[in-house]
Amino acid sequence: MSAGMPLRLAELTTKEAADAVTAAPVVIIPAGAFEQHGPGLPIATDTVRAERIAELVAVRLAGRVVLGPPLPVGVSPHHMAFAGTVTLTTSTFAAVVREYVASLRRHGWRRFLVLTGHGGNNAALTTVAQDLLVADPEVRFAWSPVTALASGVVAGMGVSEVHGHSGEAETAQMLYLAPELVRTDRLRPGTTSRDGLKPEARLARTFAQPSLTLPYDELSANGVLGDPTRVTADDGRAVVDAVVERVCAFVEEWLDI
Repeated sequence: MSAGMPLRLAELTTKEAADAVTAAPVVIIPAGAFEQHGPGLPIATDTVRAERIAELVAVRLAGRVVLGPPLPVGVSPHHMAFAGTVTLTTSTFAAVVREYVASLRRHGWRRFLVLTGHGGNNAALTTVAQDLLVADPEVRFAWSPVTALASGVVAGMGVSEVHGHSGEAETAQMLYLAPELVRTDRLRPGTTSRDGLKPEARLARTFAQPSLTLPYDELSANGVLGDPTRVTADDGRAVVDAVVERVCAFVEEWLDI
């Protein structure tokens, strides 16, 4: 492995992979989605963010973790009203995660960390984690959404009352991680306040109460929650730096156990 390069399982020979089981005992699996991200961001936004953040973590941890195969399509039925979206069911997504783990488990890996750029994957990942406690007690399975690890930074950006999908935080990350994929001239605000929502949608975007899931075309006409025109690549760097710091601290402590 060259200095400053992440250790990618896909680029190793089978002999090198066998050696990596000991040298890099944690497998990081980036998970994303293949779904609309408004008029200015690409469909693979969540996958791009997860993969590039995972790479930064792997570089910083210098060969002590290995990047496993990504999960480029996630659970996105709530975006199917928008062109280009592809979705898996929760059961299919969970099955793919379990089979990734089972395959790598046979070669000796026992610790897995899924970094997801898409919140729609969260429920399935929770299910996988619980199921693995029974199916294979020797496996340790961790997972985390990406942006949530930098919630303090995001709050400090002065985000809209309604924000999230394709809004300030995601756009800022993409401006930093993959500016070549952002159509900056096409970025447009979406729904930015609860007053702009119909009653049921307003209820769905009220927190600290029962969760109500609605299709995104009922939340936003252009698929955006928040105002992506207000952020910069520097905002994205602050978010990404905070996420990488939190993930690395977790993995370093995990490796020392």
